[in-house]
Amino acid sequence: MTESYGNNDNNMDSHTTKTETSLREVSVFDAIGLRLAHDLTQIIPGQFKGRLFTRGHIITEVDIPKLLDIGKEHIYVMELGSLDLHEDDAAKLMADALMDEQLLRNEPHEGKVSVKAHIDGVAKIAKEVIDAVNAIGEIALATILTNKVVKQGGQLAATRAIPLIVSKEKIRLVENIANQYREKHGVAPISVVPLPARRIGLLTTGSEVYNGRIKDKFGPAVKVKLEALGSTVVEQRFATDDRAKIVEEIHYLQAKGYDMILVTGGMSVDPDDRTPAAIKATGADIISYGTPMLPGSMLLVAYLQDVPILGLPGCVMHDPYTSFDVFLPRLLLGEKIEKEDIIALGYGGLLGC
Repeated sequence: MTESYGNNDNNMDSHTTKTETSLREVSVFDAIGLRLAHDLTQIIPGQFKGRLFTRGHIITEVDIPKLLDIGKEHIYVMELGSLDLHEDDAAKLMADALMDEQLLRNEPHEGKVSVKAHIDGVAKIAKEVIDAVNAIGEIALATILTNKVVKQGGQLAATRAIPLIVSKEKIRLVENIANQYREKHGVAPISVVPLPARRIGLLTTGSEVYNGRIKDKFGPAVKVKLEALGSTVVEQRFATDDRAKIVEEIHYLQAKGYDMILVTGGMSVDPDDRTPAAIKATGADIISYGTPMLPGSMLLVAYLQDVPILGLPGCVMHDPYTSFDVFLPRLLLGEKIEKEDIIALGYGGLLGC
């Protein structure tokens, strides 16, 4: 954090310290020479929405018609007490406490601060911290979902003070919550992790593709997804629907030392679809065959001596976001997918209807 809510309290003369904030309403015609207590927004439908005057602006005579144009016949003049914070300062201090120091944030505007990614990567958001902060009251913290892929400059979170004046004690609580999380986990509650470049082996199954009867469309679709995240399909192999051949090809890709093995084709429950049984026959530990998410319910997640193997359902070819896209960033980070992660997809997982 660059500043704290209470750094100067102990140095203030007790006889001059103002403990309560006073907020005085005055007519705009009597406001010349006075400072605005908060930003004032102008909205011109279809043309403009933004700050007309910023907090601290000294009202002049030429400002009066503009104030009247936005419906302001009165403005507020404020003197902060020693126990209170202005909405802008509260929002800024909240963001500083919660975000990784490398992240970007804008200056406060109408009691709100936006936190943005400083690099391309995967957002890591501590839900328990977000919930604890929002339980405090009179302050708000909104974020994107954890493990979402973000681009540099993409928004991760927004902090906001609800009233114009916020108690310093509430911001002290936010700082304590954030500090406890940092001490326990060694990272900030809101951060971005860069994606490493991984080398991927791809096996496309299906006699119709192997024999050239149809053109492979799965490989190009998978390659595009991986390249967008900075990884590469180094080698693509093809196999018929023969289970022994699929097992052989998976072991071949494993021996090449690829970071991940993706298998496409034959993932349905049709009797002649052999891919799930073949993956199991390699000796892989099957975490789950089937996920409670649509599209992508036929995804298979397994590990063969710590190398993740995914059996990809056909929807990966044509749907922009499936269960594969949910887990791919985490797998590229080297995180282990557990059964609990797959079970959790069901809540909010109905995307294809």
